[in-house]
Amino acid sequence: MKNFYDFKVDNIIGLSSEEKEFRNKELDLFGKNGFPNKREEAWKFTDLNTILSKNFTNITNDYISLKEKKFELIKEFDHNYLFVLDGKLVSNEFKFEDKNKVSIKEYDYKKQISVRNQNSLNLLNNALASGGYSLEISKNYKFRKPLIVYNYFSESIKEKIICYKNSLILNENSEITILNYTDTNSKNNFFVNSFDCLKLKKGSSLKNIFINKNRCNCYFHNYQKSDLEHNTTLDNYILSTGLKFNKMDIEINLNEEHAKSSVFSALSLSSDEHQEIKSSLNHNSKNCQSYQKIKNVLNDQSRGVYQGKIFVKQEAQKTDAYQLSKALLLNDNAEFDAKPELEIYADDVKCSHGSTSGSIDLDSIHYIKSRGIPEKKAFQMLINGFLSDILEKLPEDNLKKFLIEKIERQINGY
Repeated sequence: MKNFYDFKVDNIIGLSSEEKEFRNKELDLFGKNGFPNKREEAWKFTDLNTILSKNFTNITNDYISLKEKKFELIKEFDHNYLFVLDGKLVSNEFKFEDKNKVSIKEYDYKKQISVRNQNSLNLLNNALASGGYSLEISKNYKFRKPLIVYNYFSESIKEKIICYKNSLILNENSEITILNYTDTNSKNNFFVNSFDCLKLKKGSSLKNIFINKNRCNCYFHNYQKSDLEHNTTLDNYILSTGLKFNKMDIEINLNEEHAKSSVFSALSLSSDEHQEIKSSLNHNSKNCQSYQKIKNVLNDQSRGVYQGKIFVKQEAQKTDAYQLSKALLLNDNAEFDAKPELEIYADDVKCSHGSTSGSIDLDSIHYIKSRGIPEKKAFQMLINGFLSDILEKLPEDNLKKFLIEKIERQINGY
């Protein structure tokens, strides 16, 4: 079968001969297997190769000329920002912070982190990545205001793959809240394949939030690798996205004592949207905690997938790990697949996992209607109630209000 893609390392500008050699080797490794399919355990429920081949004629990594440099700031609350256009850092503003405590620059691919695992998309990222950023927060510095990363994709992008890497380092006792905010007006198909490397040093704390501005006809894969030192906290919040296809592959390594991490998700999908979360919470040291709670509301022909794994090393005694996924199916055509996993080698641990799915309680709808509330509003109230315990965990009051209102508008069809 003829390939539906044509990738060339030579399309990337400014590479040394050594970089080209490394990247071509990675591209050759990708070429042996191509895009993932259901034969791979990490893609047990999804054949990405078939999905892309049906929706793309010829994906390329041709050089993208940056033209659109204006964007609209969120006005509902004060914040710092990075503006990233088509994967490339264009501008930044830290007007609420001590600029001497923040380092921001373009990602240095001469020192790039090579992602090694069974996911061929990471090989493709190693081969084709350009752009991206490196952000570092100084020791003992706590951000006064949230940081929004505006990830904007040009209207002109069509049949393109965009690969990039980002790096975030939180030095000792630093803190930051980040909103990753994806936006595009493009009506065309394109595929984004990104990699985020997070390092949390002793006593640091990160709240990392993901959401889309609008629904769009694009395909996303993000691999996030996080390494946590002693007494660190990482909280991920994955909110309603509205993308044609989106998979978040989250690897969190709790490497030192008293590290804590959580993954919260509140998704409301419709049409034929497809959202996946794959998480690996690796307890590599004693006295660490992890918490995962995933909720999906699925309508029309939408599909949600959750593969969550808790791994506990033999030396990771006193581990406390919790994992739960729930799905609310609004019709017979929606689908939710779950694969919770526990792999435990320590004997003094507290670990649990579970998964449930079901439909709207019609008795509850009838009761609400009997109080004079229209049926559509009754459905919306139950959906909001289903997601509310996740949304209430969001940080920063003004940011939290903005995000909850945005999700409620999406649920209400606005």
